[in-house]
Amino acid sequence: MLAIIVHGGAGTIRKEERIPKVLAGVREAVMAGWNELRNGSAVDAVEEAVKALEDNPLFNAGTGSVLTLDGKAEMDAAIVRGSTLEAGAVAGITNVRHPISVARMVMEKTDHAVLGGEGAVKFARLMGFEEYNPVTEERIKQWKELRKKLVEKGEVRHWKKLSELIKEHPEVLRSTVGAVAFDGNEVVAGTSTGGVFLKMFGRIGDTPLIGAGTYANEVAGASCTGLGEVAVRLVLAKSATDFVRLGMDARGASEAAINLATKYFGPDTMGIIMVDSKGNVGFAKNTKHMSHAYMREGMKEPEVGI
Repeated sequence: MLAIIVHGGAGTIRKEERIPKVLAGVREAVMAGWNELRNGSAVDAVEEAVKALEDNPLFNAGTGSVLTLDGKAEMDAAIVRGSTLEAGAVAGITNVRHPISVARMVMEKTDHAVLGGEGAVKFARLMGFEEYNPVTEERIKQWKELRKKLVEKGEVRHWKKLSELIKEHPEVLRSTVGAVAFDGNEVVAGTSTGGVFLKMFGRIGDTPLIGAGTYANEVAGASCTGLGEVAVRLVLAKSATDFVRLGMDARGASEAAINLATKYFGPDTMGIIMVDSKGNVGFAKNTKHMSHAYMREGMKEPEVGI
């Protein structure tokens, strides 16, 4: 039973007119992945789906990534093969177009699981990835406005101030994109993000931490979105696949994972998508929005939702 699901990030989309464009974006991404999945490769399907989202400036990954406190796009991405537990990730990578593709090269061409910062960039160049500026004018404008408000809050700690900003501007949490697919033989999960707006330079979230924001094994795969520190502390992607191992399907496991996040860290924190090794898809969130789309064998059109 072939299956693929994608997400465009959990949070709040403040401008209602953006919603149709966001839904069109996740639909395009899931179809890009589905076309690859029909050729038999979950790895190719996940990479192509995430690349489509990285190329869409509406989403916080690749082109259109949010900016750090000092105005840079530091991106994270990861991909995991469930059948072999092979994994590749990049953390804090800059000036590449498709972080997910670099992460795949880490998985396939090195003995490591994660490369970070300048080393990740050097590896990308070695693999033939050209210099690319993912920063958009819209993100620069947002960065200037939010940073000004952050500075005006006073001398309290960064994350306390950022929490106050998030309450005023919940749209800044519209973070991360991801895909999970089953090709009949294995489940593969992939995630890509620019992180959270005004993050501390050098901050690494859950996305490239295998088991936190991205994970797959022989029973299921998961991609998380939301406040990365929550997923890190709960090792949420791995925890979600553990629920499948204990007998839940992807839908039940997704809901259980989000219930866990809500219990410990409250609402408006997390979203998750999953596929299990029977081809079931699942998704859940405790935020207002989480754009998503999925296709399964036998469906003529993708199911799309917010």
